[in-house]
Amino acid sequence: MSPSAVRCIYLTNDAVLVGFTLTNGATLVSAGIDSSGGGALCSISSVLSNCVITGNSCGLNGGGVAGGVLYNCILSGNYSYRAFGGGAYSSTLNGCQITGNWANNGGGADSSILNDCLVISNSASTLGGGTHNCSLVGSTLVGNQANGGQGASGGTLANCISYYNYGFSQANYSAATLNYCCTTPLPAGGAGNITNAPLFVNIAGGDFRLQNNSPCINAGKNSYVTTSTDLGGNSRIRGGTVDMGAYEFQSPGSLLSHAWAQQYGLATDGSADHADADQDGMDNWQEWVAGTNPTNSLSVLKVLSLSNSSPGVKLTWQSVTNRSYYIQRATNLAMDISFSTIYSNVPGLAGSTSVIDTNAPPCASGFYRVGVQ
Repeated sequence: MSPSAVRCIYLTNDAVLVGFTLTNGATLVSAGIDSSGGGALCSISSVLSNCVITGNSCGLNGGGVAGGVLYNCILSGNYSYRAFGGGAYSSTLNGCQITGNWANNGGGADSSILNDCLVISNSASTLGGGTHNCSLVGSTLVGNQANGGQGASGGTLANCISYYNYGFSQANYSAATLNYCCTTPLPAGGAGNITNAPLFVNIAGGDFRLQNNSPCINAGKNSYVTTSTDLGGNSRIRGGTVDMGAYEFQSPGSLLSHAWAQQYGLATDGSADHADADQDGMDNWQEWVAGTNPTNSLSVLKVLSLSNSSPGVKLTWQSVTNRSYYIQRATNLAMDISFSTIYSNVPGLAGSTSVIDTNAPPCASGFYRVGVQ
């Protein structure tokens, strides 16, 4: 970071770099574009694939790389002297390993998008040892350090594991929005989060795949998935539902969320999936989808009442808050039953939810059914 400093490479529009090691690059300390991207400064449409970006530094943003789209790259031991993103800044990273980088904010990455990434042992002097103001999907953050938000500070996390990060407070996240993540403590907002330990294969040995009894198996949300493969190059969704974290467990015994099954003392080897211990007519897989209690026969997705209510028919069903529902209607129950959807994406309320069918057929029989969206 002297007047003679030289970054490793600059990639202009649509340029592609594959299979290179970028090391010992540096930038000027002064502000401006010349002080960002010690290893690589990239246009938004340029691509780095299967590259190792290590031991680089910058005066401002992106010690390893600034900008660009990265696939299957390793960013390690990079340094941002004054500001943001020790490993990466304003980049999109897919299936990358980001380890041992440092910055004031965002030791691993800052203002970036991370899909199926491993963010391990990065540091920040202020906020976001792992990431700062980033959007993460299907990623794992472990062993990162900072003064606040050691795992992730700001931004959003979905289908992620942020666990075992180090610091004085708010070790795993701070001022971030988490959905379907494994972390502790439980976030005040967001849906589908769990606090159970993720049960990695060998955290000391750096193996962050999931054990077969990990609560993170089948515990994510499929609609967040952005890629077809995980960090290991294996199928991203196995067993019907995506896992939390960078690695997908490839041979899940059960279709159930393991965390959900463990909560009710159910086996996760598949033997409990279609059992109906509470004899309410819904097997355990159906109870999981519906968000009901498989050990309580009174907790079941069902229509509670139908009544005339101007200007139509009022339908009330048993519901929970973290599900959306659809309503269907038929005019007969003959062999060729034809139900049509009259409402969809109805947010559930605690206890029960109601809608009014304002187009109910006059003076005719009507049959209704409710399902989870």
